[in-house]
Amino acid sequence: MFRRSIYKSAQELRAMRPAGAATAAALAEVRALIAPGANGLELDAAAERVISRLGGRSNFQLEPGYRHTLCVSVDDDVVHGIPTDRPFRPGSIVSVDGGAEVDGWNGDAAFTVVVPDPTRPEVVAARTRLSEVTEGSLWCGIAALAGARRLNEVGDAIEEYIEDAGEYGILTDYVGHGIGRSMHEEPPVFNYRVDRRGPAVRPGLVVAIEPMVVAGSIETFVRDDGWTVTTSDGADSAHWEHSVAVHADGIWVLTANDGGAAGLAPFGVVPVPIA
Repeated sequence: MFRRSIYKSAQELRAMRPAGAATAAALAEVRALIAPGANGLELDAAAERVISRLGGRSNFQLEPGYRHTLCVSVDDDVVHGIPTDRPFRPGSIVSVDGGAEVDGWNGDAAFTVVVPDPTRPEVVAARTRLSEVTEGSLWCGIAALAGARRLNEVGDAIEEYIEDAGEYGILTDYVGHGIGRSMHEEPPVFNYRVDRRGPAVRPGLVVAIEPMVVAGSIETFVRDDGWTVTTSDGADSAHWEHSVAVHADGIWVLTANDGGAAGLAPFGVVPVPIA
């Protein structure tokens, strides 16, 4: 049986840039729409318009049985939440995951925001902190990738960052992945320490790193819709993700408009555009 290499050529890395850019543009569009009273279906429609305008299509809709452009997960829903017309409430923590396929190549990214609520500053502060820690762990993992010899070093860095941040849990049932011609490819990208070393980090490796962090137990269940993953104890959750390419001159975050420059700056890593 033919098995595609997990490493892309320089030409293939260049071909992945439009999918990453379309993903970034779609998520930037929907992020600006999140406010009290907005809903997931509105975000979904906006993302689809952006991706289509940029010559792509939703790769989430290519997943068997899934018909939306985004996953929108609210409060204790961690990932894979189905967009609905239920309005976002003040203070809700909202995670949005989306991706685009352009010319047969894929991008995948996610972010989390907290809807403003001046009447509950403690709730907003706790949820904002959870999102910030999760985002910080993502950039820590990406920074680790820049100097890693083996892929498992990404999970080492993410777990250490979360441990230093306080009492948070990292989901272990769901991990990151390779990305390229398909949205989900080998190898798995763990968000925590593992015994295996993982594949070598060398030019051509493209991975979606996506820590999913909770304020309580890491135990989850899937709702009756067959998709939405929810914390068993009702604890809040956050999810951040980027697609990252390793190339001959460094790393480049395909789903960030600046290639990851702002997020990586605190770690002393400077991303290099793919030539």
